[in-house]
Amino acid sequence: MEEEALQQEMNENLPAENMTDGLPAAGDADVDGDGDLDFILDIPLDITVELGRTSMRIKDLLQLGQGAVVELTKLAGEPMEIFVNGKLFARGEVVVVNEKFGVRLTDIVSPQERIKSLR
Repeated sequence: MEEEALQQEMNENLPAENMTDGLPAAGDADVDGDGDLDFILDIPLDITVELGRTSMRIKDLLQLGQGAVVELTKLAGEPMEIFVNGKLFARGEVVVVNEKFGVRLTDIVSPQERIKSLR
């Protein structure tokens, strides 16, 4: 309760023009409903392609050396999973482009599933 009273008192002491600084003007609203997303287009995202998974005990991990092979759960030829900021976004297949690995997207998770994964 005290925090709310303090916040209200601070807001009352601010000039009205300062309270709307940085907010779009009422006439700037996008009537198409598309929204202006330009301000988020430069946000960096981490994209991870998962080849497979495995579990191992610490003693087995410590015994790994150069040339050791770690067996993964996925079979060769199975689609890889592509994560954006840790959330499943798509599945795809490994390709080689200019001597570098790439991923061709074969299935993109539906927007409904992506929103559900955020909760």
